Amino acid sequence: MIIARAPLRISLGGGGTDLPSYYRDHGGFVLSAAIDKYVYITLHETFQQEFLIKYSSTEIVQAIEQIKHPIIREALRLVPVAAPHLEIVSMSDIPAGTGLGSSGSFTVALLRALHTMNKEFVPRQVLAEQACRIEIELLGEPVGKQDQYIASFGGITAFDFLPSGEVNVNPLGVSSETLYNLEDNLLLFFTGFTRSASAILAEQDQRTKGGDAGMIDHLHQIKQFGHESKTALETGDLRRFAAIMHEHWQIKKYRSKNMSNSSIDQFYELARDHGALGGKLIGAGGGGFLMLYSEDKTRLRHALREAGLREVRMHFDFEGTTLMARS
Repeated sequence: MIIARAPLRISLGGGGTDLPSYYRDHGGFVLSAAIDKYVYITLHETFQQEFLIKYSSTEIVQAIEQIKHPIIREALRLVPVAAPHLEIVSMSDIPAGTGLGSSGSFTVALLRALHTMNKEFVPRQVLAEQACRIEIELLGEPVGKQDQYIASFGGITAFDFLPSGEVNVNPLGVSSETLYNLEDNLLLFFTGFTRSASAILAEQDQRTKGGDAGMIDHLHQIKQFGHESKTALETGDLRRFAAIMHEHWQIKKYRSKNMSNSSIDQFYELARDHGALGGKLIGAGGGGFLMLYSEDKTRLRHALREAGLREVRMHFDFEGTTLMARS
């Protein structure tokens, strides 16, 4: 039995500039952090000559081509294993559709497990690129590269997405004091709304490919916020980081009419009235988790709990994808 895991993530700046439709012409930049919430993949050879696959559904098939789950099917094609009888089970600490990059984490953890079954060592950069190839090239999903890369590398990491398709990976140079304060003052609350990121990202992707000047200028500004967030964190100016996050969210809402809704806007204003210096929805938007920065955490927690929001406590993950068990 093989058990692999990959962390989920929060995006700290620049999200959306990691899509090929943008970075191929302009270069992208995203600042991302892995958190201690994970997607787990278990592989197990069985005695039945079939593929038994368990996720939110259960599949029992005889051949790879019959697998309905697109990522599992393409991963098995990309990394073939000798075992004709295999059980694949996935679990997650947080459900999909909540903006924490679960699809990228799922793909990276699955690839890590398959390579381990084949007794292959694969560098983190290669693992991330294989995950991107599956989601972006083979499946044609309108997604970027940050989720796969942060799931592979972990940490608080800056990614430069070059027009050539290469990705430069740079761990953030942040002091221990800043790191602890950032971790302590960032709070995650579930809005109660789940969604697929594909529709929002597809709209951005199509407008960018079509040369929409408004969308491209918007992404230029988002990228600039990413660089400014990096500077703020590296200099220990967490209040400036929070202010940038607020500006980022105000601008990001205009990317798509589906980016927010009246309930989410009310939750955010309530948070701002009760000590949040900045915040935004994690991921493409439309639902999921509201991330807030506050130095008055008790007051903020009380207000949002009274409003019915559930908090998820988190710490940063600095391991990236890991192999948890092999027998």
